[in-house]
Amino acid sequence: MASKQGSGSGGNQSCCCGKGFCGFLFTVGLFVLIYWAIFQPHHIRATVDSATLSNLTVSNSNASSVAEVSYNLAVNLNLYNPSVRVNIYYDTIDAELRFRDAVLGPAANGTSPSEFYQRRKASDGVKLEFDYGRPGVGVSVDVAGELQKEMSSEAPVVRLELDVYVRVRYVFRIFKLRQKPRIWCSLSIPVKAEGPGPAVGGAVASGERCRVKY
Repeated sequence: MASKQGSGSGGNQSCCCGKGFCGFLFTVGLFVLIYWAIFQPHHIRATVDSATLSNLTVSNSNASSVAEVSYNLAVNLNLYNPSVRVNIYYDTIDAELRFRDAVLGPAANGTSPSEFYQRRKASDGVKLEFDYGRPGVGVSVDVAGELQKEMSSEAPVVRLELDVYVRVRYVFRIFKLRQKPRIWCSLSIPVKAEGPGPAVGGAVASGERCRVKY
């Protein structure tokens, strides 16, 4: 009999603890929902103001399955905070360049600025620099061949993809909400020969809006 009473007491305690924990989670969830509804921290918006590509060359050796891409690229990215009440801390900004899903390298010199504070309804510019002269970036010969086709077409346009990874904090008074948005930008840069060598370059001032995913 004593054993049964002990078992029942333990079950009641577990039930009470379970209800208490569920109540705590409900309270926290309700608080977060009310906070989000009142302060409305909207997703950031991003656009490419300009991009300048220079010294783009592709070196392909028939004896190897790996080719080399050399280039310099500077991108001016505009970040906008559309929130009416919430400010944003940009804690880290990392970027990498891609062509047909092949990585052409991370931002060689980081970003400028690498972190900053942005007020509500404000825009700030970030400069991304990719400096891959000799030696360049190793890619497969298939990727190199596709890039060479774009460089030598009748109206040559090089299509690149910019991936930007950001850590932010939405801040309103004592409240903070951390997020890790990913920014994806498409760069279509008309190119032409730079001097007598094989290198090509070009620039674009697109103002094209990027996709932002949270």
